[in-house]
Amino acid sequence: MTNLILKSEILSNVLENKSVTREEIIDIYQNSINNPIDLFLTAQKLRIKNKKKSVTFSKKAFFNIVNLCKDTCSYCTYKAEPGEEKISLMSKQQIKELSQLAKKYKCVEALFVTGEQPEKKYPEARKWLKDNGFKSTTEYLIHSSEMALELGLFPHTNAGNLNFDEMKELKKTNVSMGVMLENVSDRLTKKGMPHYLAASKKPKTRLKILENSGKLKIPMTTGILVGIGETIEEIIDSILAIKNLHKKYGNIQEVILQNFQPKQDTIMKNIPSANEEYFKKIVALSRIIMPQMNIQIPPNLSPKSYQSFLQVGINDWGGISPLTPDFVNPEFPWPKINQVEDNSKKAGFDLKCRFPIYPEFFSFISKKLRDKIAVIQNEDGYVKEGYWR
Repeated sequence: MTNLILKSEILSNVLENKSVTREEIIDIYQNSINNPIDLFLTAQKLRIKNKKKSVTFSKKAFFNIVNLCKDTCSYCTYKAEPGEEKISLMSKQQIKELSQLAKKYKCVEALFVTGEQPEKKYPEARKWLKDNGFKSTTEYLIHSSEMALELGLFPHTNAGNLNFDEMKELKKTNVSMGVMLENVSDRLTKKGMPHYLAASKKPKTRLKILENSGKLKIPMTTGILVGIGETIEEIIDSILAIKNLHKKYGNIQEVILQNFQPKQDTIMKNIPSANEEYFKKIVALSRIIMPQMNIQIPPNLSPKSYQSFLQVGINDWGGISPLTPDFVNPEFPWPKINQVEDNSKKAGFDLKCRFPIYPEFFSFISKKLRDKIAVIQNEDGYVKEGYWR
């Protein structure tokens, strides 16, 4: 009985905007193992209180700029090796053509993704850059961002561990940027673990990137992977690390909670996907830890049940493309936007199209970028319905 009273008191405190400790969060999780209803209801109440009855997404085109990568993660199929059929080395002309096509499809976001510093490992990457007139992948990203912006798209770059000066330059054309924290556990970088051969995934390194984004006032997307062999304490510590960074700098605009899905031709191909109820508990805990944060799950990674996550705390679907595949998870196609809208409505939520930057972060970007957004935004700071439909 005492434990039940304690659980009720902790969750009541959360609803009253009182802070909870790490130990209390762990207790909330432990109490939810046999019956998660109270956890889910609390997360739902917080979600409605802070995000009302709408859910957002960004209509995007995925620019797979270069998928050579100096790192190797045990679960990743995005990375290509020279000579493989899936290799992507986009030319300036290809980037221009995709930008123009994305505009025709009424996309808003240009998502630029690259492997981790490919030119440091592959002569093929260095030759590709030289052929296009650049010395580094970052220089190419700056050029690509300028081109996309000129053609009416809004760039969002996710290129791994960019340094301070690189991020400062990209801020001129990117309305937001992203890097996944994935997890703060050093244990997951040890031999036999998912990040053993991925030096860029070391927690201190990723936290430094996020710290720099805060100093530069860049609206930042980050998040964690769920189901890669982590403990609940490691998940909670990762979410708390993101919360602390946001408390310090105020620039974390959204947190992605991405459920692990095994892929063929990877070391972790026989590891089962993240259990859905466990994943939902992580979503609900994230809402409790960060009541006002924008929290998303990728709908294509939970294709049969994504709408049910609206009841446990999320308020965003992330980027959805009507044009390009999810090159990181190509075996999971994007759902049709009208289907996402229908499923959201059936769950009791209205779908809104946002920019790659949330309205509450508009003050972080330059007047030049702000003026471009103003042309197609509605009175609430979202994309005008007539523009994206």
